[in-house]
Amino acid sequence: MSDSALRAWQVVLERIETDLREGRLSPGERLTPERELAAQLGVGRSSVREAIRVLEVLGVVRTATGSGPSSGAMIVTTPRGGLAAFLRLQVAASGFPLGDVVRTRTVLECDVAETLADADADLTEIRGILDAMDAAALDRDEFLALDARFHQALAEASGNAVISAMMAGLRSSIESYTRAGAAMLEDWDETSRRLRAEHRGIVQAVADGDAAAARDRVHAHIAGYSAQVADALRRRGAGVDAA
Repeated sequence: MSDSALRAWQVVLERIETDLREGRLSPGERLTPERELAAQLGVGRSSVREAIRVLEVLGVVRTATGSGPSSGAMIVTTPRGGLAAFLRLQVAASGFPLGDVVRTRTVLECDVAETLADADADLTEIRGILDAMDAAALDRDEFLALDARFHQALAEASGNAVISAMMAGLRSSIESYTRAGAAMLEDWDETSRRLRAEHRGIVQAVADGDAAAARDRVHAHIAGYSAQVADALRRRGAGVDAA
């Protein structure tokens, strides 16, 4: 891609960003048709298409082919999808080391735990997830799926949309690593028992309004399991350090 082409599609992105920021575009509305937008900005239609592809990957627009009122690019609000895709690619390309992802997740979740403990949060959904995790018939993958949902539900309960989106992206970016490590743990029954107990300890601290205990328990929970998974992978020759 030439420098001029790069500048052209950036012009389109900047125009759409400005329209969103200043309220000329809102979720649910459609972008100006490709031909018209290209003419307004003095760029080629290929540059408009490139910008729209970028926005689609980022979860800002959804496109539909064809003609009529349902065609074209629509503004949507799916920041998690775009952030998750970005983080997965960066981790896969070693742009973001796994250890940094885990440490960032720890910082965010500790903050979430403190916030919830100070806010008298509604823990109904979270307790329901914990109850589901107690089912004896759960296999490893089902348990891990509920584990991911538990941590995401804590983030969502904080009411902070940015933290919630970042948490979803961070967890998604290391999901394959986590599952690979979990599959290598020799005593899964004991590990899952410990994780369930740690989850309930976190929720109890939040319910008690003990922000310090909630923070400490989240930190110990993430650090302990991350170290366990990293050790299992190292012993199997993976040579990956996420702790």
